[in-house]
Amino acid sequence: MAPPVLELSERARAIFRMVVEGYLETGQPVGSRTLAGDGGLNLSPASIRSVLAELEQLGLLSAPHVSAGRMPTTTGLRLFVDAMMQVGTPTPQEQETIRQRLRDRGPVEQALEETSALLSELSGGAGIVFVPTREPRLHQFSLVPLSAGRALAILVGEDGQIENRMLDLPPGIGSAELERASNYISARLAGRTLAEALRRVREELASQRTALDEAARDLVERGLAVWSEDAEARPVLIVRGQARLLDDTAVADLDRVRQLLDDLESKRAIAEVLDHAREAQGTRIFIGAENRLFALSGSSVIASPYRDRDGQVIGVLGVIGPTRLNYARLVPMVDFTARSLGKLIG
Repeated sequence: MAPPVLELSERARAIFRMVVEGYLETGQPVGSRTLAGDGGLNLSPASIRSVLAELEQLGLLSAPHVSAGRMPTTTGLRLFVDAMMQVGTPTPQEQETIRQRLRDRGPVEQALEETSALLSELSGGAGIVFVPTREPRLHQFSLVPLSAGRALAILVGEDGQIENRMLDLPPGIGSAELERASNYISARLAGRTLAEALRRVREELASQRTALDEAARDLVERGLAVWSEDAEARPVLIVRGQARLLDDTAVADLDRVRQLLDDLESKRAIAEVLDHAREAQGTRIFIGAENRLFALSGSSVIASPYRDRDGQVIGVLGVIGPTRLNYARLVPMVDFTARSLGKLIG
């Protein structure tokens, strides 16, 4: 457990801050000569080395090699993030970029993918959006003819979300059959989940308890199946920007980066980590070995829940990358993006 920051002397706090900020900026250990040369300490390299040794004994710093300088441990980063970091706000330009990118969204799935890509670009890490499994309930369903043999299936959920799917039609289907099938689904199955709706319509069709003709019955099944069949395959975790993790500084640490990329492939495991952020009031930070999943890769996650207009959590978004993420810049950016996304799709 890290000591309270107030237990550190003013000199130790100043040196600790300089080491952490230097490491977060460069990704490299910081040596005593570098600290002495930065000015403002009025201490000799020998005095600085003495303080560095003290901080290392407290478990706040580590030395990867004998003469390589010091870098913060997971415990040290946690102390810095919780007690010393000064968090600002996204710049007006960053705020406008986020609003504009989300404003130009299309369907919900596209908005979520755009959010993930945006977070990756702004952070230099990988952007992640976690969507808890939640099947929509039907409010209205329409089949709109597009061309011979093709229609657009439009589903409006009780939460107001709209989803579209392309649907192949059997020969001879006209607008009258499409309208009958649409009205049947909307009138008889409203308020049910997709799985519930498909199960009920199949029961009714099997028992002949419907006045629909054969063509309309086929359309009802096709229209519902185009969603229900992919319900289990709906993405619960969207990850974009993995390639950004392979920057110039990654060359000297390829084993860690490979492990991180392997972690990203295990979407279920990362989804479980993000699930812990759903109940948070604000942004949460998971650092390195604090979480079993990232113990080997030494990675960090900055995550924030996004909410609908009623304040209900509908998902989690954030960034993942090495522990040298710029926490002070990214924490408010992730929080602002979460609030912006919630306003648009909530």
